[in-house]
Amino acid sequence: MMAYDLTLRALLERAATLFPKKEIISRDYSGTFRYTYGDFYKRVLRLANVLKDLDLSKGDRVATLAWNHHRHLELYFAVPLSGAVLHTLNLRLAPDQLIYIINHAEDKALFVDQDLLPLLESIRAQLPTVEHVVVMSDTEEIPANSLENPLSYETLLAAAGENIAFPDLSEWDPAAMCYTTATTGNPKGVVYTHRGLVLHSYAASIPDSLGLREADRVLPFVPMFHANAWGLPFACTWLGATQVFPGARPQAEDICQMIEKHRVTMAAGVPTIWMATYPLWANGQYDPSSLRELVCGGSAAPKSMIRNYREKLGLSVLHAYGMTETTPVALVSRPKSSMADWTEEEKYNIAAKQGLLVPGLEMKVVREDGLEVPWDGKTMGELLLRGPWIAKEYYKDPVRSRAAFAGGWLHTGDIVTVDPEGYVAIADRSKDLIKSGGEWISSLDLENTLMGHPAVLEAAVIAIPHPKWLERPLACVVLRPEFAGQVSQEDILDYLKGKVPKLWLPDRVEFLETIPRTSVGKFYKQALRQQFSESSAENENSENNESQ
Repeated sequence: MMAYDLTLRALLERAATLFPKKEIISRDYSGTFRYTYGDFYKRVLRLANVLKDLDLSKGDRVATLAWNHHRHLELYFAVPLSGAVLHTLNLRLAPDQLIYIINHAEDKALFVDQDLLPLLESIRAQLPTVEHVVVMSDTEEIPANSLENPLSYETLLAAAGENIAFPDLSEWDPAAMCYTTATTGNPKGVVYTHRGLVLHSYAASIPDSLGLREADRVLPFVPMFHANAWGLPFACTWLGATQVFPGARPQAEDICQMIEKHRVTMAAGVPTIWMATYPLWANGQYDPSSLRELVCGGSAAPKSMIRNYREKLGLSVLHAYGMTETTPVALVSRPKSSMADWTEEEKYNIAAKQGLLVPGLEMKVVREDGLEVPWDGKTMGELLLRGPWIAKEYYKDPVRSRAAFAGGWLHTGDIVTVDPEGYVAIADRSKDLIKSGGEWISSLDLENTLMGHPAVLEAAVIAIPHPKWLERPLACVVLRPEFAGQVSQEDILDYLKGKVPKLWLPDRVEFLETIPRTSVGKFYKQALRQQFSESSAENENSENNESQ
């Protein structure tokens, strides 16, 4: 076989050569922007020359503080093909975490969207390695700001030429990096090689995975700063699929409008966005008929949501699983052909699981003692993964790397079961699993059951200390607006009876207006644990004082 390096250059040049007339559509500051892969290719070449003029060389980190749009896509290719490393910044992180990430990566240049300038201004003085700031807008004008010598993206591209010779790169060269969000400790950096991104693009494209195709019109609501937007920009460019980017600060209404207007066939996002768009479609405000599939990941999708989309809208929700460390697609829940005659309820049970291992990866599920658990759909263990697009370490973080990648496997921290068919279902994060009286309780299963209640919009379950049982579950529930004040704790507990083991019934139900979230939209359970553990301790002390 030929010694042929797998680099992102092949992805870009295939799109430019075979699909120069296919469109890329982007929601921009002044309206909808459209151009072709042919135009995109020319701008990538110009951008590569801009990077060269900024004295960015092989291995330099180039940060982006940006939404999902066509300029960000140009950076996805121009930066790594120039030999530099694309570093996407999570714009929802707290300023101190952004400062840590940029300084830890030693970013040399930073490309920022115009509406995010105030965020950058607030931290710029604490970023000593950043030599260049480039402002991205749909004009050559830069909004007034306090930065020293900011550059205009469009002005730089207009002055740049299209003739450039990309450097020869190894498939093992770093192409991009992203930092995991952390509820405790500093974020951890994950570096992606060209080889890993190319192989991940293959994996995302096969029919039994995400099933991407040239005819698709794909809208990634999942942010481009989060795990490469699940690899969609790379794979879609390679295949020549039409990409539709939602732009700055998109809301549920924006997503519905764009899907209807641009006849999107596949959209990808976390469960919260699909729970927000569902009533807009169910009420007939927008037309989702162009969609063949919604990809849902980032956290577990409630079975009730999957059922509603299928039975009331005729839409398929594809459950997928991954992490920043897995590039990210690792599991996808498509039914096997042998399941065609299964009951609808059995099929929904499969759809609600994280799914089958994607071809190309290996997995095992182990107990605390390292022994593998049986595939019986009941026995819990930690999910371990390895493969050609799984990270092998954290960037400049040997201590946490040793624990997370012990034995050559990624220890995901997710506690799962595997059924006899090989479908993985997450029971919990290891830190969220509840151990009550020596028995394990899955907060995730409880949450999904709670969200099947017609009055419940969202639910998060946490462990709170208990003097006898060590831990007990507490349910934090957000009611749908039309049910506010009409549902009691007893109503919720009565609903759960018979649906979950008696041991799993929460000791109490707290009704909240909102559930706190992390920067990527997941429930921030640490904040809930802190809040209600403290209140439980106060109640216990109060009771003890009264008894005295």
